[in-house]
Amino acid sequence: MTRETIFSAILLLALLALPFAAQAIGNPFYVTLATRMAILALAAVGLNIALGLGGLVSFGHAAFFGIGGYAAGIIASHAMNGEPVLGMMLPGSMPVAWLLAAAAAGLVALTTGAISLRTSGVYFIMITLAFAQMVYYFAISWPAYGGEDGLSIALRNSFPGANTARPLDLFLICYGVLVVALLAFWRISVSRFGAALQAARQNEIRVAAVGIEPFPIRLAAFVVSAMITAVAGALFAELTRYVSPSMLAWPMSGELIVLVILGGVGRLAGPVAGAMAFVMLEYWLGGLTERWQFFLGLILLGVVLFARGGILGLVAGKARHG
Repeated sequence: MTRETIFSAILLLALLALPFAAQAIGNPFYVTLATRMAILALAAVGLNIALGLGGLVSFGHAAFFGIGGYAAGIIASHAMNGEPVLGMMLPGSMPVAWLLAAAAAGLVALTTGAISLRTSGVYFIMITLAFAQMVYYFAISWPAYGGEDGLSIALRNSFPGANTARPLDLFLICYGVLVVALLAFWRISVSRFGAALQAARQNEIRVAAVGIEPFPIRLAAFVVSAMITAVAGALFAELTRYVSPSMLAWPMSGELIVLVILGGVGRLAGPVAGAMAFVMLEYWLGGLTERWQFFLGLILLGVVLFARGGILGLVAGKARHG
């Protein structure tokens, strides 16, 4: 068992223990904080498939995050009012919202990826950013669901066997989905598909020379990445009970990239480490100064210059996917 595996297990156990400890000391705010960590980690797991395994620096994942949020908000709103969605009466259920979010984000990713993946480098970054901004401005001009003001969720969607109005229940749902996503990431990384994806990241010409076409592999990874991030967006909307176009804005894409870099690009628990560190820094530094992002920037600069493996790299060395 490697140091990275041990540290990853400790991180996941610490995240699981945090809300129970918070309830024991009578501070329920930390339950919400832990839920936010789990949701952001889930979104970063999605991006880590594209960025960490495929080397695709996407500045458009905010679009998928926001699509997931709007899917949850629209289903909750229509279910509360007894109105059909796309001509169908759908229950106000989290699993239904996740399916709708994943399907919608997957279709958008398939379309945008088919175009953007024909480029590389800064061109790929700019095209993904452009598509995300298109979705952002579409949300602003969509008055049926709040437009610029966003959409409030009066009542959270339901989940079988749980009371989603209770913060601890919501955390356990988010944590469970995060664990499933981490298992999916691990399975992809050790599969032949994952090996081909990583090989295409390292040397596209050699991969093509042995008869493997990089484009469909990258496109599939991009779509899967978008679908996981969309589910995280749906859970984020459930947590805040509010969906706004800010979920679709480019700073959200930058935030997800920061999470992956901070925790460790391509590492299994890197998104978890990055999300936990980011939320704690945001909370503690935000309590000291309104300019807490300046200090986060300094920390991120230090990680990029001196700890290129992120937090997990500092602990585990060069080994990856341990």
